[in-house]
Amino acid sequence: MRSQTLLGAPPRADGVFRRIWRRWRGLSPVENGSASREALARFLDEHLPDRLLVVVSNREPYTHVMDTDGVRAVRPASGLTTALHPVMRVARGVWVAAGRGEPDHQAADPSGRVRVPPVDPSYVLRRVWVGKEEWEGYYLGLSNEMFWPLCHIVHVRPTFRPGDWTMYRAVNERFAQAVLEEVGGRRALVWVQDFHLALLPRLLREARPDLIIGHFWHIPWPNPEAFRICPWKQEILEGLLGADVLGFHIRYHSTTF
Repeated sequence: MRSQTLLGAPPRADGVFRRIWRRWRGLSPVENGSASREALARFLDEHLPDRLLVVVSNREPYTHVMDTDGVRAVRPASGLTTALHPVMRVARGVWVAAGRGEPDHQAADPSGRVRVPPVDPSYVLRRVWVGKEEWEGYYLGLSNEMFWPLCHIVHVRPTFRPGDWTMYRAVNERFAQAVLEEVGGRRALVWVQDFHLALLPRLLREARPDLIIGHFWHIPWPNPEAFRICPWKQEILEGLLGADVLGFHIRYHSTTF
């Protein structure tokens, strides 16, 4: 997986993300060994000594389920969470993600926070509660039925429903509020993940211009002929351009953007 950055980001922000990326790529898949963890810890202490690392994604690094022994935590099958979880264990930051279901509620405190992993907790998972109607609009609707076919240019016409856009915008605003609450008055580096949260960088930028904000787009970026049919293309572009750095998997996607 490669990262491409662009948009003339401030050298400080661009350099920070590039160095983090190189160090991240050096980690092995299974918790990465103590030597790698120590190297990453030294790097974070050196380059981000006074900034909180905040990862933001739709997918949670842990979900909670109910079984015969009560509520327990499980790791979801997700490449994103598998890759970022070791980094967060070292950084001891905050991961903001969508929470759903009664077991998730039971495991969290009144503010939606739960420390993870369950054994030897090292960072905070802050859940953003997304209701059934919101989930249908924000995730099943706009993310899956608009963004997915539009960006992959599949032979299925994207579905553009104003109601889905309303829910998408509302959930992005709720994520922004949760991030700002977790950051508080601290300086922070916020690393937003994927197409579910395209509006978030601008929302954070308007509230806290001092934040270093990155956004990694995990699917293709469509060519202009495909993207121009999206009714909310301007809002989506403006949302993403709130970031200091945008990352894509391959150069073709960043060039198309």
